[in-house]
Amino acid sequence: MHRLEDVPCGAGHEETGPDAGGLDAAALDEVVEFTSGLIRIDTSNRGGGDCRERPAAEYAAERLAGAGLEPVLLERTPGRTNVVARIEGTDPSAPALLVHGHLDVVPAEAADWSVDPFSGEVRDGVVWGRGAVDMKNMDAMVLAVVRAWARQGVRPRRDIVIAYTADEEDSAVDGSGFLAEQHPHLFEGCTEGLSESGAFTLHPRPGQTLYPIAAGERGTAWLKLTAHGRAGHGSKPNRANAVSRLAAAVARIGAYEWPARLTDTVTACITELAALQGLTVDPRAPGTDLDGLLGKLGPAAALVEATLRNSSNPTMLSAGYKLNVIPGHATAYVDGRTVPGGEAEFTATLDELTGPDVHWEFEHREMPLQAPVDGRTFGILRESVEHFDPDGHVVPFCMAGGTDAKQFSRLGVTGYGFSPLKLPPGFDYWSLFHGVDERVPVDALHFGVRVLDRALRTL
Repeated sequence: MHRLEDVPCGAGHEETGPDAGGLDAAALDEVVEFTSGLIRIDTSNRGGGDCRERPAAEYAAERLAGAGLEPVLLERTPGRTNVVARIEGTDPSAPALLVHGHLDVVPAEAADWSVDPFSGEVRDGVVWGRGAVDMKNMDAMVLAVVRAWARQGVRPRRDIVIAYTADEEDSAVDGSGFLAEQHPHLFEGCTEGLSESGAFTLHPRPGQTLYPIAAGERGTAWLKLTAHGRAGHGSKPNRANAVSRLAAAVARIGAYEWPARLTDTVTACITELAALQGLTVDPRAPGTDLDGLLGKLGPAAALVEATLRNSSNPTMLSAGYKLNVIPGHATAYVDGRTVPGGEAEFTATLDELTGPDVHWEFEHREMPLQAPVDGRTFGILRESVEHFDPDGHVVPFCMAGGTDAKQFSRLGVTGYGFSPLKLPPGFDYWSLFHGVDERVPVDALHFGVRVLDRALRTL
């Protein structure tokens, strides 16, 4: 393993301005270049194994090698390539830090876009293309920081493991799941991790700037429902109609109102958001009207609305083969999500809602996650953002969906969503995830790479 020169973080370079942080000008150029370059490599993940991340993995590995590291390329399936590299720290006794990002993206329908979604075009101070926010921007930030450290002779106190993964946009079996199961030694000593999605700007009210940092994820509970009945002629009465049984269960699931289940992360988020509105509240106090309280938070309530409770949304139905034939079975699929601590409630409730005539099973299941928000790590992430935007307010939040942090949690890694971006008012960050005309401002990338550099040095 190549060892960077033993120079304390923050030494061996000059600030280039009050907001420059510890990076040189080349890092600011490279983060834009690398974001655009990665976007130009089409890594669309259509599911079912239909993706090829290898060209992007080689792109990242080449640039890591240029920083004096020794990246390893790993595949479970040919073409589904992952990259792992380790920067050795100055203190071998310190726990290691994992920084990871995925290389695949969801597909893009070119006809719907203003630009070629895989052009990586830089126009009017904006980088356009699929992956600009999810998450080739963060992949590029990591490359830019690592290469800047190599130029400056910076070496962190603790080991930092860099991982670029395949298959995050589908099942992760060729990516983080494969790495965690088959190559855990590469992550030896890692206790914490940084990845998507957090530390981006929200402007819920005029003059108010928030930076939500993810300190938790709801669990994945994708379900397959199967109803069996008596096949028969469509013209005859049939009280064992599989379609009717399934439809009734799906209707009950879709209409069910899950009770609120406050987690530590969501409680902290609500408390901090309320304080910014001049409200002193205890969300866990008996009799608190949580939904009414969210109404007082305005648009910022979107940070917690989806994570107050479990959820179960029917998404797919399949039955029959001819209009006048009652089929013997019918199937449906439900996208379920569970809050930390809510898995037992979810299972018991689904048993009740499906009833005796419908069988359900997990099609895909991943655990919910929660990370501390009152410790050193979250404090450093908060300070790193607010250092570069003193008027901004960092708040913790729980992600409604999931990331590769779930797979790495099996190795004992506590994950935070931290891919910083400073975005202008009116920039609808949420809608660009898997959306049309995905893009990221160049200034946002410059802010992000500075914040990431500061956070990694301090951590």
